[in-house]
Amino acid sequence: MAFRLWTYKRPFHYEGNNYEVKYFCSLTTYTSQLYCNGSLIDECTHSFDGDFKVVKHKFQSPSHSQKLVVSVGYYNWLNVGIEVRDNDTLVYASHPEKDIHFATDKLESLGISDSSPEADEKRQQQKEQWKKNKPSLLADIGIGAAFFMVAKITGDLTLAAFTGVSLGLMLVVIQRFVKVDLLGGFAVFGTVMLLISALFSIGFQSEALVQLKGTFMGIISASALIVDGIFNKGCYFGARFERYVNKQIKYQFFVLGLAVIGLCMAAINYAVATQLSEDMWLTYDTYVEMPIYLLMLCILIWRADKKTKISD
Repeated sequence: MAFRLWTYKRPFHYEGNNYEVKYFCSLTTYTSQLYCNGSLIDECTHSFDGDFKVVKHKFQSPSHSQKLVVSVGYYNWLNVGIEVRDNDTLVYASHPEKDIHFATDKLESLGISDSSPEADEKRQQQKEQWKKNKPSLLADIGIGAAFFMVAKITGDLTLAAFTGVSLGLMLVVIQRFVKVDLLGGFAVFGTVMLLISALFSIGFQSEALVQLKGTFMGIISASALIVDGIFNKGCYFGARFERYVNKQIKYQFFVLGLAVIGLCMAAINYAVATQLSEDMWLTYDTYVEMPIYLLMLCILIWRADKKTKISD
């Protein structure tokens, strides 16, 4: 049974019968179920393949000779509505002034919803690529989760970093005995960066240097990206990032752009650490730094994708 992220319930009453639509999403599919007097009478499941189809349930009412049609769709990006029709006549709408074709129409206007053979083939390739990349992505997430849990429980970032390093080394050993790709993501690079971070924490104990660790780490990681971008055309890091975005990107453009972001973040951290108070730096480090980084990363992904389409 698929894990449900959220369930919408839309009950309605018609000709003496109690109906209810249950619409829910998992990580890969969305499902609509129609119940009549507590019994499931119809169910439709679709995969996320570039659009949100309006689901239609067609059924015979126990007290009616004609077939009824219940349509289920998004009337905005967050909510689902239903429409019930009897012989093409609207007899009930959960949100009368809303258009349940909203999401479908929006995606079509943006060119995202595409049912052409080329689009279907591309989506199939993405699914196959995801299956291939999933083990390495899970390995990356596992190391990150272990780092977070140890840091949260013990409060010792150095111990958490060495835990991540140990797990990374274990993956290197395990990779020799399994066929699936466990190291195709950032497990190796992440392990190296965690080791550097741990050694930095051990070697430098002053508060000022602790505040500047983000700057030093940013410069080190950006330097690695620049070397890869210039001398290897971004093939090492670009291929690994491509697993996360699950689309084609221009390796060199993306990697060098990521290096620029790293240098910018290092410079911002340096400015905040040296020009503002420790409390203000802590606020920046906790609440501000990550949103800025994610915003810049999203812009870079958008530009890299656009550049790829232009070159194609």
